[in-house]
Amino acid sequence: MLKPIRMPYSVGRVVIACGTLLMSPLNAEEINSNGRLATISLKEAITRTVTLNPELQAFNYELEAQAGRVVQAARTPSPEMNLEIEDALGTGNYQKLDSAQATMSISWVLERGVRQHYINNAQAETEVLSVEGDILRLNAAAETARRYLESLAIQARMQYVDKTVQLAQQTLAAVQRRVKAGKAPKAEIYHAKAELARCQLEREDLEHELLSSNRRLAIQWGETRLGFTQVEGDILFLPNITSLDELQSQLENNLVFTRLQSAQRLQKAQLALAKAKEQPNWTVSAGIRHMEGTGDQALVAGFSIPFGKNTRNPGRIAEIQANLEKIDLEKISARVKAETDLAVVYGELEHSLHVIKMVSSDVIPLLEQALSETRRGYSLGRYGYFELRSVQTELLDAQEMLIEASVVAHQQIINIEQLTGARLVQLTKAE
Repeated sequence: MLKPIRMPYSVGRVVIACGTLLMSPLNAEEINSNGRLATISLKEAITRTVTLNPELQAFNYELEAQAGRVVQAARTPSPEMNLEIEDALGTGNYQKLDSAQATMSISWVLERGVRQHYINNAQAETEVLSVEGDILRLNAAAETARRYLESLAIQARMQYVDKTVQLAQQTLAAVQRRVKAGKAPKAEIYHAKAELARCQLEREDLEHELLSSNRRLAIQWGETRLGFTQVEGDILFLPNITSLDELQSQLENNLVFTRLQSAQRLQKAQLALAKAKEQPNWTVSAGIRHMEGTGDQALVAGFSIPFGKNTRNPGRIAEIQANLEKIDLEKISARVKAETDLAVVYGELEHSLHVIKMVSSDVIPLLEQALSETRRGYSLGRYGYFELRSVQTELLDAQEMLIEASVVAHQQIINIEQLTGARLVQLTKAE
């Protein structure tokens, strides 16, 4: 069983608290001679993403637009002023305006509680939109973490290639000594030099890959000119993971469930609004009538009530009720899928951690011993160049396997974070 560890920082929790995240000022020692940020941490990369990502910034305007819709929902209909003239411009006694009657009145609509349902509906829409924003931020943060791992993995490969170059230089020196002593054919020198050149070329290729990977990372916060040259962390550093049961208990933090709950509340608000609109609005008016012929004035008042069948939105109500039943089933389906995905990813993570442990504690140490013995045997003439090169290749392959397994493990950890919101991603002991 994997031991649990307390995790104070997570991709998921960073994006939930993104409203309070601010980039810390850069220290002078963090700037290299070219005025560029030498390194960047995973936490800072995620912070920059959730605060500066162009897509997320654009979504903020959608939230502002929704805030305007909430304000608009609270606006009641304006009263209407009516002016009516009767018995004017006719014939006989009703010529001109001598016998005219003028009525001025004000009318207004009695919504009978419908307005509050409009407000509730707009607020429920805001909640749904807010959850969508959280999901966008979480996905952007997770993608940033994945691109960060890509750069970190390339840096790890560069470190191993540096050791490979050093090893190739040592091998070339050993080959030259053997050839000089007449214990090996001169062709081995050419093989050793070609291997050294190949290693140096691989190092250059990784430099270009790292630059491209860093650019793909920086674009997450809209940066086209790199402000850093390296990312911080150790791809081989992995945290202790808590038990599957503990992670399953945290599935309630899954934003998919939150989105479905918000959608359910929105449908309920829409259902209440549709039912409230079943009751027709009343219109009330009041005013003054002036009789030009007698010079008298009188108060007038009235009201109007639509009549007919009470059910005016049967189709809309049936639609909303069907949507509510659909959401209930979607919640069950989402729960089953999340639990299954978590169990599958957790099993894959356990396997990756097992591979990492076996390669780092058994395979690589044994191959390093084998290489040491082979180098000693080569210098004594017991082994040829190709035996030495074969052991070197096996060791390099094992080191590459270790890096790949670590990358896969970190990616699986990110997937678990997206499912549970648990703090798992950790690349340094300080975190």
